[in-house]
Amino acid sequence: MKLCGYEVGLERPFFLIAGPCAIENESLALSTAETLRDICAKLDIPFIYKSSYDKANRSSGKSFRGPGRDEGLRILEKVRSELGVPVLTDVHEKEDVAAVAQAVDVLQTPAFLCRQTDFIQAVAAAGKPVNIKKGQFLAPWDMIHVVRKAQETGNRQILVCERGVSFGYNNLISDMRSLAVMRQTECPVVFDATHSVQLPGGQGDRSGGQREFVPVLARAAVAAGVAGLFMETHPDPACALSDGPNAWPLQRMETLLRVLKDLDRAVKAHDFPENHPEELT
Repeated sequence: MKLCGYEVGLERPFFLIAGPCAIENESLALSTAETLRDICAKLDIPFIYKSSYDKANRSSGKSFRGPGRDEGLRILEKVRSELGVPVLTDVHEKEDVAAVAQAVDVLQTPAFLCRQTDFIQAVAAAGKPVNIKKGQFLAPWDMIHVVRKAQETGNRQILVCERGVSFGYNNLISDMRSLAVMRQTECPVVFDATHSVQLPGGQGDRSGGQREFVPVLARAAVAAGVAGLFMETHPDPACALSDGPNAWPLQRMETLLRVLKDLDRAVKAHDFPENHPEELT
């Protein structure tokens, strides 16, 4: 599959989707995107900038949601035009799809909405690549049905993204087998290394997180074999207005990406035996 000018898939080096969870202001968006662009250029990693104009699924109604659609899309368009990087954002409402599709390169559907047929098809029908996040409640083999709904619109530029599965209260677990299972959709598989360490609602009126485990899960996912990685990052996670506890510090991104690139190269130098189950009997 071609994504933002790059060939992506299990046989290609991984690509990166990264940025702050929510757009806080224009200055932060531009500076973070520029830093990530330069790091990825140095490491030869295909890069897509991510940030949300509206986080409609916050724990509390008083939580920061972002600047809203119009201002958020203006900022994303500026990142795209001034820095020359493709951008991704999530969309929560069918009514926003057309405007968002005109402003960004990749659309993303929230995990909570992966079973909403009309919504998934409306996003896919916009004709842009779509990163579909697997619901925290969904088995990985059930993603085939979500993909088929999206592809019924004629769109074949579909990515599937693992972000952990609910494990009791306020906890998520990443089952690395799901990455191999979701390859059966024949779509590039992305692993979300930062939302996978989130503790949903873990701080009462907000979500917590265990960012110290981001490298652990990212390394495991790359070793399992993925087409892409998703990581939310911030220059000062403790002060981030959204998802700070699970964001990876921007100043530590390059070191982590170097390790992941080495792992990715080693793993993809060989075949994946799980892709040929008939030979394992």
